[in-house]
Amino acid sequence: MFRKAKEFIIEKLIQVCGLASIFFVVVIFLFLLKEGLAVFKIVTPLNFLFGKSWYPISDPAQLGILPLICGSLLVTLGAAIISIPIGVACAIYIAEIAPSKTKEVLKAGVELLAAIPSVVLGFIGMVTLVPWVKNIFHLPTGLTALSGSIMLAFMAMPTIVSIAEDALYSVPKSYKEGAFALGATHWQTIHRVMLPAASSGILAAVMLGIGRVIGETMAVMMITGNAAVIPHSLLQPVRTLTATIAAEMGEAVVGSEHYFALFAIGIVLFIISFAINVTADLFLHRENR
Repeated sequence: MFRKAKEFIIEKLIQVCGLASIFFVVVIFLFLLKEGLAVFKIVTPLNFLFGKSWYPISDPAQLGILPLICGSLLVTLGAAIISIPIGVACAIYIAEIAPSKTKEVLKAGVELLAAIPSVVLGFIGMVTLVPWVKNIFHLPTGLTALSGSIMLAFMAMPTIVSIAEDALYSVPKSYKEGAFALGATHWQTIHRVMLPAASSGILAAVMLGIGRVIGETMAVMMITGNAAVIPHSLLQPVRTLTATIAAEMGEAVVGSEHYFALFAIGIVLFIISFAINVTADLFLHRENR
């Protein structure tokens, strides 16, 4: 009787925690809508999303966030190009190739990399990476989208490695044994059996890594130059959506056009992050089926 009561209480607590998490997400989104939608009394949604000028304190205010969206997408794309191949290769090595002792060390190192605060990585980037980019490419400043992409790639890799490694590890061992029985080499088994079988989990790892990148704030604010212009290459300074909110929210007058525009940027970020996480969740459920 006591055991059943204990199980009932635990089940209800888990249910309450799950419902509370959904409730908090809904409340946050409603709060963003309440504050952010007011900006559309001043500027149309199309002009807000596709306007090329972000001068929120000018008279009249110019509230076009296209340069910020382009900056976020460029930095995210650069980080994805760097982190995805390295992260998936590292996951393959940990799951399928590394000896057990090496595997333990590498997994601990990946977890340690994930635990480093983003502001610390941003500071390291300012001290080491930014001067390196400036000298290698002979630029007037190393505060560019490339610097942000490289640093964000390091931040995305722990997520990609951890989830992709779990996906590879969850592939039934009978698949590998069957491939070996048919005469396949180790590399052929990885390439033709393990990777296709774990493809849904690997795609989910990539999507969650990208979600980690696009929501990052401090590192990109410190090393990307914070120039609200439409970039034409990775070697230009950019400003991202997250960096704009972090840099300007403290100076925005409550109730002003600038204030509402920053909350509207938050709505855009929320929708992008939600779409990425839903996509990753769909891939994970596809893998489970």
